[in-house]
Amino acid sequence: MVGSLFMLAFQDSLVKLISSDVSLWQYQFLRASFNLVLLVMMTRLFWGTEGLRPKRLWAVALRSLLLGAAMTLFFGGIPFLSLANVAAGLYVFPLFVAVLSSAVLGERVGPRRIMAIICGFTGTLLMLKPGTDAFKLVGLMPIGAAFCYASTILVTRKLCREESPVTLTYAVSVVFLSLGTVGITVFSGGTFSELATSWPYLFTGWNSVGLGIFAIIAFCSCLNMFANIGLAKAYQTAEASWLAPFDYSYLIFATFWGVVMWDDLPDALSFIGMFLIAGAGIFVAWRERQESRKAAA
Repeated sequence: MVGSLFMLAFQDSLVKLISSDVSLWQYQFLRASFNLVLLVMMTRLFWGTEGLRPKRLWAVALRSLLLGAAMTLFFGGIPFLSLANVAAGLYVFPLFVAVLSSAVLGERVGPRRIMAIICGFTGTLLMLKPGTDAFKLVGLMPIGAAFCYASTILVTRKLCREESPVTLTYAVSVVFLSLGTVGITVFSGGTFSELATSWPYLFTGWNSVGLGIFAIIAFCSCLNMFANIGLAKAYQTAEASWLAPFDYSYLIFATFWGVVMWDDLPDALSFIGMFLIAGAGIFVAWRERQESRKAAA
């Protein structure tokens, strides 16, 4: 899991690097195309086609759509925020998992976990700084991504445990390809020209790019594919609560790449916010593990 998160943090830093040259939709389309080519090649060479058919097509489709929405919101905010801020926004997802587990699945959330959820969202406010000049509305995009990602984890845990990680990766690639195609089609007609002038990354379709950009996106595709297979396998074979402390290594990696590439060191409030988010998420996961052990006993 840690290796997968290191690859994803590096991929995200490369997305931020090329965001002035490509649109969000172009990036999604090209990366998904490269992903599908790599998957077809590796399936033929290593895995074979047996067992790739989804056992629950509707569950795999739901998971893929939720993950597609999460990553569209996440990548949409990357050019406008520091990697540390984007990462911290995304990593409130364990708190959303706890809330959704109670609201949707009827699981009990005790007072200590409620306090942890409050601490985590306090950390989010410290990162976003609402009411100050530092606040950006686009900063809510990673929070939306966190909600969709939390929903993805619940669907994976409850409905997709028996699915092949390769099958899940195929399905996600198809959804990303579809989202990229729709975005390129919608934003290439000139209807959103005014918005495209101010926000070209979000509101343009296809841009002319050189071979260097294609090479970076192809490399991102490799990082993304191996990382997603690793994460899917991790969530299928171990309890999410046990994985939680390792999951927060992404915050370290994202901060590291932000400092290395852009000299973007978070301020004191942001570090406190990240600490609160990570601490609250780990505590919530630990309490879930304790409750599952009691239930098993």
